[in-house]
Amino acid sequence: MAARAAVALAGGVLLSAGFEPLALPWVIPFCLAALLLATRGLTWRSGWVPGLAFGLGFCSTHLVWMRAIGPDAWVALTLVEAAFFALLGSLWAALQTRAWWPLTCAAAWVAVELFRGSWPFSGLPWGRLAYASADTPLAAWLPYVGSTGTSLVWALLGTGMLFVVASLRGRRLAFLGAVGAASVALSAPAVFPYDAPEGDPIRVAAVQGNVPGDGTDVLFDHRQVTANHVAATIELAGRVADGEAAPDLVVWPENSTAVDPFVDSRVNRGIESASAAIGVPILVGGIVEGAEPDQVLNQGIVWEPGTGGGDRYTKRHPVPYGEYIPFREQLPWSANFGRLREIGRDMLAGVRKEPLRAGPAAVVDSICFDVAYDDGIYDQVRAGGDLLVVQTSNAMFVNTAQIEQQFAISRLRAIETGKYVVVAATNGVSGIIDPRGDVLERAGVRTQSVLVRDIALVPGSPPAMRVGPVLGWLVWLTVGAGLVLGALTYGRQRE
Repeated sequence: MAARAAVALAGGVLLSAGFEPLALPWVIPFCLAALLLATRGLTWRSGWVPGLAFGLGFCSTHLVWMRAIGPDAWVALTLVEAAFFALLGSLWAALQTRAWWPLTCAAAWVAVELFRGSWPFSGLPWGRLAYASADTPLAAWLPYVGSTGTSLVWALLGTGMLFVVASLRGRRLAFLGAVGAASVALSAPAVFPYDAPEGDPIRVAAVQGNVPGDGTDVLFDHRQVTANHVAATIELAGRVADGEAAPDLVVWPENSTAVDPFVDSRVNRGIESASAAIGVPILVGGIVEGAEPDQVLNQGIVWEPGTGGGDRYTKRHPVPYGEYIPFREQLPWSANFGRLREIGRDMLAGVRKEPLRAGPAAVVDSICFDVAYDDGIYDQVRAGGDLLVVQTSNAMFVNTAQIEQQFAISRLRAIETGKYVVVAATNGVSGIIDPRGDVLERAGVRTQSVLVRDIALVPGSPPAMRVGPVLGWLVWLTVGAGLVLGALTYGRQRE
């Protein structure tokens, strides 16, 4: 068992190389094959051991950026996430003894991805195989089958690889079939690429105002953060007055104001001055007071010239133990551990499913970690969104790989939705991405920048927006069917 655990641990560590900052996605099938080998021949009662080792190797390296919050947070998150891979190990050990195991094991991988991406609380989808796809042929699957389907294709490549190895012993036909299936997986969507229809042109500006101090604490001098975004927008307005083409929409990042702009008169005046100067809607990222004194909302607010704050989007997936403390009232002592003391109020989750109306655009808004979740983006695209915006404040992680990992997910969302994506960050990474995932504009980290670009509003909803959720249910049914049929076969064999 020690040798199996060591192989699985190495596979998990290597899997993290498939993502940023190394971004070597072609290691993924080999890593999955390593875990398959480590669990092969075990029972479900013992398969969890190599599964846990794999999870510890992957999560401890892929999520190492959590050390920016604290070693305790990094260790705790690693252990929680690794537990899902322990479950996967047991599932793979059971399913590999059944017929059609390459399919059922691939489905089990995706089912566990979806499980850990939604539970507990809102889960953590970070590390989905699809998120490594932006610069690979598999990216062409994204607008057709979504992140769920693309993860399934990656998983099938891994399980198929082991199947090919097992088929080399005299089963040439099976080998050729597996190679043919892999070729189809890699090339089929490229033969019929999804062409996103382009609509009306729009000129957008993403403002990265920068964070004072060492750049890692947006609350260190939050009023200066707001002032930086005001000044950068007014400077852009000056260039427009000198003859530069005016934008139709300006995007500020999450936490461009850390106090309620409807309550704080100083912040309100600053935003109003920027709005009056530029004369177009500004999508402001602000912290807004909730209905109760101990509640806050993280919102994207469409600030219209002359009328002020209007349409709003509230972050759908606040971070548990980062932006709110679950069961605070039932477990009052839980708020006294380490940096949890800094979370004095709980952030409420939003439920909006419609895009924001900001000037000529129907904006699909995502605030920071929202971009890693399918539901909010899919809902808004299906409801008519034609431009995707990511408002983020990654200052705490600015010296880690987290910002590159999140930017890679933003690129993936551009391909998946067929929309242009505007990313506005407080001090990095801001950028403008086209529907092919190509980065048109990008700001340097820890700089003050204003990115301006002519893009297009893209109407319509790619197949992935409807196929992806259906595939989510199908993978669960596939795993369930594999387990049930395996149990029936086992019962007949005993009889």
